[in-house]
Amino acid sequence: MATGEEMPPALQDSWGDFWLFRFFINAAGYASIVIPGFLLIQYFKRRNYLETGRGICFPVIKSCVFGSEVKTIHAEDGSLPPRAEPTESSTARQVLKLLFCAAGLQASYLTWGVLQERVMTRTYGATETNPGEKFKDSQFLVFMNRILAFTVAGLYCALTKQPRHGAAMYKYSFASLSNILSSWCQYEALKYISFPTQVLAKASKVIPVMMMGKLVSHKSYEYWEYLTAALISVGVSMFLLSSAPNRHVSTVTTFSGVVLLAGYIVFDSFTSNWQDALFTYKMSPVQMMFGVNVFSCLFTVGSLLEQGALLESVHFMARHSEFTAHAVLLSVCSACGQLFIFYTINQFGAAVFTIIMTLRQAFAILLSCLIYGHTVTVVGGLGVAVVFMALFLRVYARSRMKKRSKKLPPGETPVQKV
Repeated sequence: MATGEEMPPALQDSWGDFWLFRFFINAAGYASIVIPGFLLIQYFKRRNYLETGRGICFPVIKSCVFGSEVKTIHAEDGSLPPRAEPTESSTARQVLKLLFCAAGLQASYLTWGVLQERVMTRTYGATETNPGEKFKDSQFLVFMNRILAFTVAGLYCALTKQPRHGAAMYKYSFASLSNILSSWCQYEALKYISFPTQVLAKASKVIPVMMMGKLVSHKSYEYWEYLTAALISVGVSMFLLSSAPNRHVSTVTTFSGVVLLAGYIVFDSFTSNWQDALFTYKMSPVQMMFGVNVFSCLFTVGSLLEQGALLESVHFMARHSEFTAHAVLLSVCSACGQLFIFYTINQFGAAVFTIIMTLRQAFAILLSCLIYGHTVTVVGGLGVAVVFMALFLRVYARSRMKKRSKKLPPGETPVQKV
């Protein structure tokens, strides 16, 4: 692992291409929307608008700022309720649901991962006399993904019957902002690290997901969950610290890549847990998808317009039809993947979702190595083995704990909660 910044000249043609500068520019664009929105929310709450408001705008403001505040938990219970365990008669149905979620997530995100590496690491329009050009604006790809997801979710909600919505719309903005930032970090990190390094490091999301679960949802975890999370971290560290001979520059893990990858993990962990907490309101997964992507589109298009980057990216699409096809297919995979994400979190929770997504890392690494020629050392291979051994141990321990809890008398727990 390189300890300094050894970026190829093509990655830093100007100061404006440096990721930290772009991050702050994007954040400033989001802040120009978030801060006025926050001030408006505080204004309406201080005025007690819910009691005094009238007029044609009242329903919109009520929905955005106050909601109906109808939750699926009892008022006296300050924590999230445990998810209902499947009965014997519904076990087969639960297994089929889990297999359906896993298959949908694998198909969507394996295709998305291959395209993501193609878009961010390869040039377009290369000829014998022209070296071609790379697409650099990660935020535009995030916008493309979110606008299609917003359209799909909006059409689905309009054409099908949905539960009465209870959450204030502004609460989706927290998950939306963290989701945008995590996606941006993920795209940007590919400029500085190899794709196998990125996808395997995602397995360590188990730890921040558990930490965010305690902070956001006040969840408790067993000792064996912390043990398997530590094993996953050890395996990921072995892979990251392994070095392959004759690596070319594009596969070197730089300090910037590690920072961006850490940012992705932190933001994404918050997103899944905040969405899990929002499901305490009466809403469907598609309503969740619509609410999050409304703000995602608002944030990204506002920032792109402020920077003047929207037209520049559209011109790049006009110059390279291959890039247009890749960007559209990326958006389709992202939209389908989001449907499976929200459905999986709603049915099985954030931790189970993270495990399912982690299991696809082996296939993603294999595909990337086969298509783009990445290498994995013996130490790195052992690290991969440790990660998946920990995941299987986690699944086995969870199933054993559920079986033991069914046999215990009411009120007893099989082991002490952390």
